[in-house]
Amino acid sequence: MEWKNYYLDVILVPLGLLLTFVYHAWLWYKVKTQPLATFIGVNATVRRQWISPILEDIDKKNILAVQTLRNMIMGSSLMATTSILLCAGLAAVLSSTYSIKKPVTDTVYGAHGEFTAALKFTITLTIFVFSFFLHTLSIRFMNQASLLMSAPLQPLSVLTESHLVEILDKGCVLNTIGNRIFYLALPLVLWTCGPLLVFLGFGVMVFVLYNLDFVCDKRSSNNNGKIKMNHEIV
Repeated sequence: MEWKNYYLDVILVPLGLLLTFVYHAWLWYKVKTQPLATFIGVNATVRRQWISPILEDIDKKNILAVQTLRNMIMGSSLMATTSILLCAGLAAVLSSTYSIKKPVTDTVYGAHGEFTAALKFTITLTIFVFSFFLHTLSIRFMNQASLLMSAPLQPLSVLTESHLVEILDKGCVLNTIGNRIFYLALPLVLWTCGPLLVFLGFGVMVFVLYNLDFVCDKRSSNNNGKIKMNHEIV
């Protein structure tokens, strides 16, 4: 019976992770080939077009630029704070001998050993740490972009519009990856209640992300060939 419980954990949890990885690999391919069919590609295109008019009339639009970057920084700060708080909570559970590390009931499928419970919390804790790390890097690039945007652009200077676009793109990409890693950890929190809930959680998450990632207007896919991207979208 114990081997059967371990068998469910070994099969269902990696299968849910594989489902998520396959979806994001397909999403990355769509962003690279048909950027206007995804909200990530649309946001990247609009963001690059947004910087040029801001820099041309920075004296009148400086407040708009500062508020926009501040909102981005606040979003990354919120996710970083949430990740580190969850890390602290999971670390407290791991270091305690409280009964929360035991299964809720004996009827929950999956392995319930002490080593298995510690492994579940450790994997989830590690994922939240990576999410926190990526969001802090995103905040760094956002702060750098907000500082350089107000600096005067010189023809022979290293600071150019393309350099600002690259910095802002890095910050936004790190924020997106950090969010996706955070979403990856959410179904794993249900692992304490059994691997079946983890697999169902991954399935629901992929369904929700699909409806949020792709543009409903299919005409956008026909316009992808007409727009040439100046930089790669990661």
